[in-house]
Amino acid sequence: MKRNINLRDKPTLLALFAGCSLAAILLTTLVSRAAAENKAPAAGKPSLTVTTITPVQSSIAATLAASGNIAAWQEAIVGAESNGLRLNDVRVNVGDKVAKGQVLATFAPETPEAELAQARASVAEAEAALVDAQSNATRARTLASTGALSTQQINQYTTAEKTAEARLLAARANAKLNQVRLANTQVLAPDAGTISARTATVGAVVQGGQELFRLVRQNRLEWRAEVTAAELPKVATGQKVKVITPAGDVVAGTVRVIAPTVDPATRNVQVYVDLARTPLAKAGMFARGEFQLAESPGLTVPQQAVVSRDGFSYAFTVGGDNRVKQIKIETGRRVADRIEIRSGLTTQTAIVASGAGFLKDGDIVRVTTTAATAPDKK
Repeated sequence: MKRNINLRDKPTLLALFAGCSLAAILLTTLVSRAAAENKAPAAGKPSLTVTTITPVQSSIAATLAASGNIAAWQEAIVGAESNGLRLNDVRVNVGDKVAKGQVLATFAPETPEAELAQARASVAEAEAALVDAQSNATRARTLASTGALSTQQINQYTTAEKTAEARLLAARANAKLNQVRLANTQVLAPDAGTISARTATVGAVVQGGQELFRLVRQNRLEWRAEVTAAELPKVATGQKVKVITPAGDVVAGTVRVIAPTVDPATRNVQVYVDLARTPLAKAGMFARGEFQLAESPGLTVPQQAVVSRDGFSYAFTVGGDNRVKQIKIETGRRVADRIEIRSGLTTQTAIVASGAGFLKDGDIVRVTTTAATAPDKK
């Protein structure tokens, strides 16, 4: 027999159903939490795959850093030796390489040629006058024993002969001078080198001694390094130097001479370094360089194993759980792609070889085969 449910009991049934549902949800939550607590925590995911290395002992050349200007070893000033002549032709320009004795420019030769012709005519006239004076003096000396001429007259003829000889010498000297002036209408290079400046202009009337060109003699450049008086004992003549141009190019050099005095304003000493001939260095460049001193051993690692943060240098070691640890280190000299470690690491410390810049303290990494360490380098 079917039992009828009273409508007045419906709210009670709904409350009972809601309570059962809530109890079921709470029970499910508690069971899930208990299962999570009993389950072992999963290992963190590695952030990077790395190789490890250990520092090695290397032979490092000690260096002394300095800076200074690159300049011409000697810059010759080529000027005009002729006065008041017009420049007829200019044959070189800035940057041209010239040989010793090469014609750089020419002046109009018409005036010196005319003056030379006039001087040669004066020589011919003086030669004729000398022949006449010599003939008269010879006759006078012949008649001296006969008494036909007085002693005074004979002396006059002798003096006239000597005067004619002197005038001939003066005429010849003047002709030679004009010949030199004609030769000076060609401006010649005093030495081999490169034209570094030019003021000569075709058509200009130039005064004697006026600058026309500047010439870097023998294409030789030098680096004029500024070294403090305290560091001067480390520098010696013949020492090897590496000069680094503003573009980063390295030019080899050798110490030629050390200035004998100290600049009273800067308290520095100028050291002159001969540079190898190369188009990488130009006169006027400001460059830094390193004097190569004696070699000494040092602990080194690849430069990519060191990371700089907040003004300090760090390396990352790898622990047994593959977690990295950031260690503060002190760096020193650099040689090729390696850097000296003065403190913070030993030859037994395994560090991350590369990619340290992508790591932070406590990161988990995957370690592959240990990278080979570089042999000692000089």
